[in-house]
Amino acid sequence: MANEDKKDFNAMLRDSKDMPKFQTITDQKSIEKYGGDRMYFAPPIEYDRIMRTIPYGRLTTVGDIRQFFARQSGADFTEPITAGIFVSIAAWASFQRTEDETPYWRTLKAGGELNPKYPGGVEDQKEKLEAEGHTIIKKGRINIRYYVEDYENSIFPLE
Repeated sequence: MANEDKKDFNAMLRDSKDMPKFQTITDQKSIEKYGGDRMYFAPPIEYDRIMRTIPYGRLTTVGDIRQFFARQSGADFTEPITAGIFVSIAAWASFQRTEDETPYWRTLKAGGELNPKYPGGVEDQKEKLEAEGHTIIKKGRINIRYYVEDYENSIFPLE
């Protein structure tokens, strides 16, 4: 995201954008990729709600949250692009508040990757995760990325 200091992320978080809603997709490649044609869109505040349930020392991924919403709604899958955007909105909204923090740093990208779009980038997320006992590993020499080592062992089941 750009110009984060000029945006009201808490207003964005509360804007449901006419969600939740469902859409039937017709693109055969997408149907095969996602395992069906019934796509769900969750509103931004729902991502924040789920992210708040992740306890100290535990983790989730954007994909886990998407699967949870699909199960809860009866959809085949949850739309992936808005999911990434809404997780970032939840993180920045929390960052802009002086209290009532959402532990956004516990929500990882696929494969346990840290999210450079969070407030403070991967350095701040790394610091917060290490403070909770996680080990962060660096991968790559040119396109460097950071991951939580053995993140699967710390996944919090969403029910």
